[in-house]
Amino acid sequence: MVDDERWKARFRAARISLPRWARDAPNRSIYRSNATGTWEIYTWDRGTGEQRQTTDRPNGTWMGTVDPTGEWVWWFADTDGDEFGVWRRVPFGGGEDAPAVPGLEPSYPAGLSLGASGLAVVGRTGEDGNTVHLCRPGAAPEVLYHHAEDAHVAALSRDESLIAIGHSEHGDSRHMALRVVRPDGSAVADLWDGPGKGVYGMGFAPVAGDTRLLVGHERRGRDEILVWDPVAGTEREIVLDLPGEIGAGWYPDGSALLISHNHEARDELYRHDLGDGSLTRVETPRGVIGGADVRPDGTVEFSWSSAAEPPVIRSASGAVVLTPPGPPAPPSVPVGDAWVDGPGGRIHALVSKPEGGERPFPTVFDVHGGPTAQDDDSFAPAAAAWVDHGFAVVRVNYRGSTGYGSQWRDAIEGRVGLTELEDVKAVRDWAVATGLADPDRLVLTGGSWGGFLTLLGIGTQPEDWSVGVASVPVADYVAAYEDEMEGLQAFDRSLFGGSPEEVPDRYRESSPITYVEKVKAPVLILAGENDPRCPIRQIDNYLARLGELGLPHETYRYDAGHGSLVVEERIKQMSAEMDFARKHLGMA
Repeated sequence: MVDDERWKARFRAARISLPRWARDAPNRSIYRSNATGTWEIYTWDRGTGEQRQTTDRPNGTWMGTVDPTGEWVWWFADTDGDEFGVWRRVPFGGGEDAPAVPGLEPSYPAGLSLGASGLAVVGRTGEDGNTVHLCRPGAAPEVLYHHAEDAHVAALSRDESLIAIGHSEHGDSRHMALRVVRPDGSAVADLWDGPGKGVYGMGFAPVAGDTRLLVGHERRGRDEILVWDPVAGTEREIVLDLPGEIGAGWYPDGSALLISHNHEARDELYRHDLGDGSLTRVETPRGVIGGADVRPDGTVEFSWSSAAEPPVIRSASGAVVLTPPGPPAPPSVPVGDAWVDGPGGRIHALVSKPEGGERPFPTVFDVHGGPTAQDDDSFAPAAAAWVDHGFAVVRVNYRGSTGYGSQWRDAIEGRVGLTELEDVKAVRDWAVATGLADPDRLVLTGGSWGGFLTLLGIGTQPEDWSVGVASVPVADYVAAYEDEMEGLQAFDRSLFGGSPEEVPDRYRESSPITYVEKVKAPVLILAGENDPRCPIRQIDNYLARLGELGLPHETYRYDAGHGSLVVEERIKQMSAEMDFARKHLGMA
């Protein structure tokens, strides 16, 4: 007997993001929470303990920040999840909100950096390309940068004399370059490592007058870091004897870096002293760090979870930093690791199994989105819900995933979707051969890029899958390209090697609608009416072809964008997915 309340309680349990604080008023913090049933922005005064909900919108609010002075909370106001809108701001202590920069028209966001003087550097994406605006209090916004190719605001120096802009003027938004400019628009320096190797601004040193910029790079085929001084013209690579991939942030006095180390779907934290080069482990449990930062006194705070244990906000001292209201989410089962030989090398998969069940299990292959993302050992209510209903869940870090080096991530370029599915199939065949998965009860599912791979998979591998469940997918790639936000068009050109007009065969070969006549599995498609990433028209094109062919399918449409920030809506979607799969597998 399935306990429906248990899996629903995981979604309903209040959760919070890692609190971020005002640089010059560190007692003033903000965080996201779903405590009301919808994800919104909250303020927290650490001095008084007062917490206050700042935003309140029917479809929720995701993007927000607090300015360095702690006086203002900025949040991005779109319309029902369409990601197109303007920045608004409200006093930290409460009051009326208003447009943060009245002179800027709505756009897609492309980065934001705020200064203590009231200066705002705002990145915008629209039909006319990508623009960075310099916005001074009481003055009209000034265009600092404009280009047709993808660009974003990367960082603002503490003294507000330097601005870092990530761009792809070279035409490859998957491997960005950096330019540092002054507020008058004059260029200071450029950094680019050439074709196939990106560099990414991670923040200027948090000290006035310090012109060092922390940069992510991939010169040795994996994510690593360096410290670049664009004014002095110096670079210092930070070479650490750690496997996997490296990210970092600054300690408050600029003397050390907080290192985030990702290896085989788990994370660690370290302190790296820039003076003596020492590396000291910051103790965290085995699992995944959802975010980490260093308080002014040097204490590290982080968000942590594992597949079995719900998220918690902790300090490296061992204390719980902030607890959401209400009962915690019920735990789930731990995840296991599988390494499977595939056509491009060893594939890492994560496996969750029902406790006490009998093999072979009905099995869900839950394919992650991105594609530049990865599945990991973090708490996933959706995976836990499938396990509660008797399914094994297999999540594959296919070629295209992050965390396994640049070559693995970039292996999908030019043969999009088909490469990833070779890896998914290799793990699928392993799961069947080892007796884990019942070959007659295999569900292929995923959201966003995972939804794209689901539809492509049931069309190109029709004998391998019993049911398909695709959420907010790319279904007709050419139509998706025509309607999607401009930043994703640039991403697709980098991924495919051109636009649909320039390389039509590549888009045709990678488009699910090309193979719709071969589909045998019943398919459920979930779609957001306002989705700018996987727009609704191209999904309707695919659904129309399914209808013309008389193929079994159902549709779940909802009034939001690329997913929902409303807890009860997510529960309805999860119920629809599981009910559909169980019905068509004879388990209802």
